[in-house]
Amino acid sequence: MNVEPAGAAYRIEDLAHRSGATVRTIRAYQDRGLLPRPERRGRANMYSDAHLIRLRQIADLLDRGYTLASIKELLEAWDTGRGLGAVLGLAAEVDGPWTDEQAVRISRVELVERFGGVPDEAAVADAVELGVLEPAPGEEDLFLVPSPQELAVAAELHEAGIPLSAIAGHLRELRGQVEHIATRFLEFTTEHVFARYLGQHPPPTEDDAIEAATLVRRLRPLAQQTVEAELARAMRLFATRRLRRHLDSDAPAEPAEESSSVRIPASTMRAVEKLVGPEQASAFITAAAEREVQSRTLDALAANMRESHKIQQSP
Repeated sequence: MNVEPAGAAYRIEDLAHRSGATVRTIRAYQDRGLLPRPERRGRANMYSDAHLIRLRQIADLLDRGYTLASIKELLEAWDTGRGLGAVLGLAAEVDGPWTDEQAVRISRVELVERFGGVPDEAAVADAVELGVLEPAPGEEDLFLVPSPQELAVAAELHEAGIPLSAIAGHLRELRGQVEHIATRFLEFTTEHVFARYLGQHPPPTEDDAIEAATLVRRLRPLAQQTVEAELARAMRLFATRRLRRHLDSDAPAEPAEESSSVRIPASTMRAVEKLVGPEQASAFITAAAEREVQSRTLDALAANMRESHKIQQSP
């Protein structure tokens, strides 16, 4: 694979400087067949703009998670006219934004005003850790807000009386559940839609890559639409069952379970409180009693089964 120098000509050190790759890396790419051999001019090897473009293509593909072996196949496909551009277009479609939201900037002063006027460095640290805020490079008191909608929700919840630490904890829990949903949706669509495009040898044709990119654009909003519809259904269901019970004074109260008092020796109560704490003592005793009842019920059932088996085996 040879490329005639066109336009500018570079020595290997100059090519390394312009591309960001090391001299050693450039030579390794040549040995692997990823980079065309340079033109020999007298006693010097000279590289062209085509080599510089190829190095940038390799770096871009490495950033996208491709292995060097896969990159070699893709570049060979490109050299034979089989659509590297379409494959890169598919990668760009997947890597592109999955929301219409535009990031905004907010100053520390504006942030404090929006959340009650009292500085809370712990809350800011939580927000940065969760990615709700990103420190602006070179600006000490300026933040980037990737999702203004998420920040607005946090502000509304805080104004309603929920502590910022509780909001951060809730977001951590919610994020884990949403990431599970996203993983399942990707597994589902990969199995039923994208499997035919993956692991192809040779790499996907240009038409395949264009078709897959179109499918990504079509399927991209479906996960969000499905989650929104199911969340609305679940909120409506549980609002009827739970929120109305607390907010509607006319709603009939659920019947309370009957209970009875049992005298427990003071020494036993002290031992339980020492073990689990005074607040959890009642729940611990209840759970222990229920466990004992279940254990004895199982023992009785097992004994009855053994007795029935003996009777069946007797002459």
